Amino acid sequence: MQRENPPFGGLLGVPPEKIKRVFISPGPIYDSFGGESYSRLAKIFYAAGFREHDVVLNTFSYHLVPAGLIMDEVLGIIGAMVLPTGVGNTELQVQIMKDLKVTGYVGTPSFLMTLITKAENLGYDFRRDFSMKTAFLAAEMLPQSLRDTFQNDYGINNSQAYGIADLGLLAYECSEKSGMHIPEEVIIEIVDPDTGKQLGPGEIGEVLVTPIEETHPLIRFSTGDLSLYTDEPCPCGRTSSRLVRIAGRVGESVKVRGMFVHPRELEGALSKFSQVANYQAIVNRVGVRDDLTLKLELAGGDVDKQKLSEDVLRSVSAACRVKFDRVEFVSAGRVPKDRKAILDERTWD
Repeated sequence: MQRENPPFGGLLGVPPEKIKRVFISPGPIYDSFGGESYSRLAKIFYAAGFREHDVVLNTFSYHLVPAGLIMDEVLGIIGAMVLPTGVGNTELQVQIMKDLKVTGYVGTPSFLMTLITKAENLGYDFRRDFSMKTAFLAAEMLPQSLRDTFQNDYGINNSQAYGIADLGLLAYECSEKSGMHIPEEVIIEIVDPDTGKQLGPGEIGEVLVTPIEETHPLIRFSTGDLSLYTDEPCPCGRTSSRLVRIAGRVGESVKVRGMFVHPRELEGALSKFSQVANYQAIVNRVGVRDDLTLKLELAGGDVDKQKLSEDVLRSVSAACRVKFDRVEFVSAGRVPKDRKAILDERTWD
């Protein structure tokens, strides 16, 4: 739609000059954000336990995608101090957490565990030597075992939320952690992916979203995510329906370390390499981190595998905006002809 009617596909509800932010999703797709989103998100962060005078490590990316900057601004509305660190530089981030007495964390579950492990490897007792008490976790699955580790071993009260780049955060946990509440500013339906028919409580289907806002007034936006909901009363007193969990994806795109990897982006990056006859990306879980391997079948002839591996890794990582961990060369026929371009072999406890 945006190609036919650039740049926003005719989906704006306000003049372009009134847009607060424009973010870029793979495609590219230009996602407009207005002030309505921020007031909704502030309530979500308050429910997660963030308060005025908290010192918060924001490890989401600030480049192109919305997560980092949006959460920065929302924490500012609450009155927290934000440290815009992004990912990487783990030893420096450990020092920052200690020196500035960081009380909160925003980011993926796996990177929080990476920081804790780095601190322990440097000789710290995380629970004794650091001040972190609250974590807001998103963009990855949160296994119950990891949630329990944060809470019981390190004293970090952690909550999770569901959101998408196009519309921001759409559901959130309360202190009861018995599902993710749907805010009153959003209408969420669970439907049969094939027929579009609405499904009842406990039935798994695709998430459709209708945000009640002026800037980006989408109706029944298809997220591609699978979930189920409950309308049983929550002990916290909120009366909204709740998403029980995210159960997977419709189609072939896969979320890796908080970013969607799309088959078409992978195909575009690899089309530059005539040496590659077939390929498949494999996603696994190593510890608490997503691991991404690219299997390649070669077309034949003499190939400098070391150089090809480096060139391919650079190309696919740039196209997909997620770092691939390795290239694995396999013999002809090892990648099935009817293969999925991206095979997700992760399991969640």
